[in-house]
Amino acid sequence: MGDGRDGSATLAVKFRLLFPHLDERQRRLLMGAEAQMHGHGGIQAVARAAGVSTGTVSRGLHELADGAPVLGRVRRAGGGRKPITQTAPLVRAALLALVEPDMRGDPDSPLRWTTKSTRHLAAELTRQGHCISADTVAGLLRTEHFSLQGNARIREGKQHPDRDAQFRYINEQARSYRIGGDPVISVDTKKKELIGEFANTGREWCPTGAPTPVNVHDFPTAAVGTAIPYGVYDLAANAGWVSVGTDHDTAAFAVAAIRRWWQAMGQSTYPTARRLLITADAGGSNGYRRRAWKAELASLATETGLQITVCHFPPGTSKWNAIEHRLFCHITLNWRGRSLTSHEVIVNTISATTTDTGLSVHAELDAGSYRTGVTISDTDLAALPLTRHHFHGDWNYTLAPRSNPETHTLIQRPPRRKPPAPRPLRVLAAELTPCDPHLLTHPLLTGMPRADLAQLTTTLEGLRQGIHQAKEQQYHDRTGSARPTGRPPQLPFALRVLATVLHLRLRPSVKALAALIDTSRGTIYRALDEIRPLLSQHHTRIKSIDTGLVSLTDLLERLTE
Repeated sequence: MGDGRDGSATLAVKFRLLFPHLDERQRRLLMGAEAQMHGHGGIQAVARAAGVSTGTVSRGLHELADGAPVLGRVRRAGGGRKPITQTAPLVRAALLALVEPDMRGDPDSPLRWTTKSTRHLAAELTRQGHCISADTVAGLLRTEHFSLQGNARIREGKQHPDRDAQFRYINEQARSYRIGGDPVISVDTKKKELIGEFANTGREWCPTGAPTPVNVHDFPTAAVGTAIPYGVYDLAANAGWVSVGTDHDTAAFAVAAIRRWWQAMGQSTYPTARRLLITADAGGSNGYRRRAWKAELASLATETGLQITVCHFPPGTSKWNAIEHRLFCHITLNWRGRSLTSHEVIVNTISATTTDTGLSVHAELDAGSYRTGVTISDTDLAALPLTRHHFHGDWNYTLAPRSNPETHTLIQRPPRRKPPAPRPLRVLAAELTPCDPHLLTHPLLTGMPRADLAQLTTTLEGLRQGIHQAKEQQYHDRTGSARPTGRPPQLPFALRVLATVLHLRLRPSVKALAALIDTSRGTIYRALDEIRPLLSQHHTRIKSIDTGLVSLTDLLERLTE
């Protein structure tokens, strides 16, 4: 008999072909012989393939071992114990009446306040006069398409009328910032954790019978301290920063975590950034109603010289914030079944969190003290350099860097005359046809000779390969196997670099650029997300220009002259 599913399927076919020609005892002998040939686990495998109980297969094995002679007769057709649905036709209706959801609140139901387990159901049916076991109840429930299920968290309560519109607005803002090469981060506070030998949900592989001993009760008074993880997730870089606080979850603590992220990671990843987009939920230390949150962000904008825009998710929709399902869930999975006995354990466990998609996390302990009860007066709030957006200004607002009143200069950034923004090259609808890729590499379009563009492509390819190999090695060290390969990119790497250079230099729409290179808009977006960080790592900046031409037709005519 074969192994695995193929062997079970072959055995099931054999039984289906032979059983109609064999009597009851011969079937048992055949199944016993197959189970004996299979070895360990053969009884269950044969019983599963034949659709009988393991006791029947075991009986066949015993009959083979005893060598008893043929009895000369078998049970007549239709013999044996009848199913309970035939001997007690009313038991099915009685069982369904007990498990129907609309009967849960019936004051006359004896199962109103108890778990509807198979044992409780069998006991109630027996009390009603139907002699039935818990196993038989389970079989009837499966026949009626019932299964064990938990609660489904799908009801979000009353929805704000502008809920979906705010989602679309956040997506548009994030896409605009990412295309422009500016950082987009998702922030939130993770659940506060007690420090000590407390039970944690989940299980880990341990020696049998030797679980990690923890306290019976999770009393806060028995805790050594508390840990408040505040996370910052960079959407483009797929990197997280977590500040583990020890004091209070205040607006000052939240902004301090963002400040640490910018100084340690953000500034080096986005050296040319002039603005920052923050997506946050509607409550907590970073809630849209908190004046202290806005005041602290205004100070951060002045320190960094960044124009900080905040977009809040509508109330009751915090689970849609990217940090929840891209960072926090993986941290929770990484420390499952583990006692968080110290701040060092928490910091190291968070820092070791990775995923197959390349997530990297850095964590630091923030032992600072943050005062609670900070009040921002109406006068102080009005003095903030805060601009509310036209769409839901309570959820969407921008804080500009403030000038130093003594020197009348921006802190950390000297004033400079900003040149007028170049006009994007207009592309007419009739021009949205594929163009020769060699023509698109013209120095007038890319701003560099073709040889320099080829050299840049080779260098960026080397950087990409290095990052890919590092992720491969990290995955192999963690799992001991090779990282599974995904779907290959639809666009060659050279064209992905070319598309990014053209987009940053001429600023055509993504739709027009996709039509010129003969690909989809989604492919262009993925190319921009991949190549822009490589350009930043290579310290190469593509400056946008004003061609002085009206449309792409004029530009292509100049190139072909």
